[in-house]
Amino acid sequence: MRLQTFHLATLLLLLVAPSGRCADAAAAGGDGAQFVYNGFKGANLTLDGVATVTPNGLLMLTNGTIQMKGHAFHPSPLPFRDAAARNATAARSFSTTFAFAIFGQYVDLSSHGLAFFVGSDRSVLSAALPGQFLGLLDTTDNSNRSAHVFAVEFDTLFNADFRDINSNHVGVDVDSLVSFNASDAGYYDDATGEFRNLSLISRKAMQVWVDYDGAATQVTVTMAPVGLARPKKPLLQTTVDLSGVVKDTAYVGFTSATGVLFSRHFVLGWSFALDGPAPALNISSLPALPPAGPKPRSKVLEIVLPVASATLVLAAGIAIYAIVRRRIKYAEVREDWETAFGPHRFSYRDLFHATKGFGDKQLLGAGGFGSVYRGVLRKSNTEVAVKKVSHESKQGMKEFVAEVASMGRLRHRNLVQLLGYCRRKGELLLVYDYMPNGSLDKYLYDRSKGTLGWPQRFHVIRGVASGLLYLHEDWEQVVIHRDVKASNVLLDAEMNGRLGDFGLARLYDHGTDVHTTHVVGTMGYLAPELGHTGKATPATDVFAFGAFLLEVTCGRRPIEQDEQGNHTVLVDWITDRWHRGLIIDAADTMIPDGFSPDEVSLVLKLGLLCSHPLSNARPTMRQVMQYLDGDMVLPDLSPEYFGFTAMERMYSRKFTKNTMPCVSSTSMGVVSDISGGR
Repeated sequence: MRLQTFHLATLLLLLVAPSGRCADAAAAGGDGAQFVYNGFKGANLTLDGVATVTPNGLLMLTNGTIQMKGHAFHPSPLPFRDAAARNATAARSFSTTFAFAIFGQYVDLSSHGLAFFVGSDRSVLSAALPGQFLGLLDTTDNSNRSAHVFAVEFDTLFNADFRDINSNHVGVDVDSLVSFNASDAGYYDDATGEFRNLSLISRKAMQVWVDYDGAATQVTVTMAPVGLARPKKPLLQTTVDLSGVVKDTAYVGFTSATGVLFSRHFVLGWSFALDGPAPALNISSLPALPPAGPKPRSKVLEIVLPVASATLVLAAGIAIYAIVRRRIKYAEVREDWETAFGPHRFSYRDLFHATKGFGDKQLLGAGGFGSVYRGVLRKSNTEVAVKKVSHESKQGMKEFVAEVASMGRLRHRNLVQLLGYCRRKGELLLVYDYMPNGSLDKYLYDRSKGTLGWPQRFHVIRGVASGLLYLHEDWEQVVIHRDVKASNVLLDAEMNGRLGDFGLARLYDHGTDVHTTHVVGTMGYLAPELGHTGKATPATDVFAFGAFLLEVTCGRRPIEQDEQGNHTVLVDWITDRWHRGLIIDAADTMIPDGFSPDEVSLVLKLGLLCSHPLSNARPTMRQVMQYLDGDMVLPDLSPEYFGFTAMERMYSRKFTKNTMPCVSSTSMGVVSDISGGR
């Protein structure tokens, strides 16, 4: 009777024992490589961050606070390498399934998601960041192969930095939150084969199956609503070799995080197994989720208004930033003394738009002198060339601008019109007429541009001479150009020669003595007396014009250097041929259709006369025009008149930089810069 009573009591105890509403942890083998939790009440898990287990057995990774993270993982690392296996370096196969749900602040807007992970080092998790990093990695470890983390993420916010496909996706991650492979959250219906979307933030439970085949190095991810059998077709399948990710042992678990919006991330149940399928979850034993709660009553109040307010603030900030940036972009340097030069001042904004922001396509030339851009002024539809040169010092700026304004009043058909200027910090912009056919020197030395015939060359010579006569004698002040040369002669649309680049020019009143100044100009065009007096005079311009006459007629530069480093001075070379009665042979052999020997002889002899080493022996520009027009006969150009001893001493073939009083003109510019062609 006592025995029967004992058996009856035992049977009653077995019948009333709980059957699955607690955490089951069933291990297969001695290495703890298999377990199952149908709820987490009393579960042996390691939790950190805000992760906790609710009284009814839900694993709650985040608790509704913002900018927080939570972790839950198996307390001891699992052996992911089988020492007895043939390939002991390969990661072991594993399988896991779990059920989860995400409760966001709104039914259609959530914070960041959660992830199942396999990681070799727990310290990575402790340093991980919340928000878009999901509590899994930080800025240092992201895309770092030493992180040794594999994860399947369930992401609910789009992040362009991580190249997310959308705000509701499942991704396979290896050492980075830039997913190795990703897909929309959902499943394939076994009956129809159609894909059915699942909203990760629907507050409804979903089940996930993750399988890794170590032999095939393949990861398979499948998901479906809780209670639905595992779909036959997986959500995504991708090749990933975890041998380099996991070490001998690794931790497995979950991680999640919140950002500026709060969310709660729940895991209802979880099972895991190495080298075999994970045990099935007992769906009926899983703990119940909390009530989903009423939907927000007004999207306008809850979402639209905050977004609109934020948008308004952002728009105001952008507007202020744009205004400040615009002012900086178009900022100029203006001083009180410039008021008198107002008509000659351009606004930087007008020049910026005229040159299309000084774009590369508008660039006409660049060098030590600065850069020159082609532009079209919008108000007048006038084509201009804008030269940008640097000026770091204010010294002499007032005098220079005054001269720019004065030269802006120059009006002659053979001068490039200097229209005005603009000043910015460390930068000066000079605005000229645009010359569409570029500089003369390109037609002399760049045969691809075409070769000028003799009538064209003679027409250009007369034009430049006429322009210099206007500068020296016919304008209200004397203007010394100081850099007459072929590259500073520009050709307009009708191929008329125009003298340009007044960056080195100096002005003084008629009848006054010119002041000593720095010696500037270009090698081969500088008069000998400049090295002694430093005074630029009309006679020094005449000397440079003489070198220009010889250059245009012969198609050769005033000073040339051969491969052995020997220098040939053009005036010396022509003088030698003239002395031998062969002066016509000095003419450019590339002149098409021949030339007039009398005109060529006149121009070459006039070039020698203008190149006389004694300044008082050179003609004035008015006399030059009379010679060119045939109104005056050239004087006797005998060797005695020239004084070859002085000539040879000045232009010795043993010429070096130390024996010529010349300075390069790169300080203010060459004028291929304002040309119209490249």
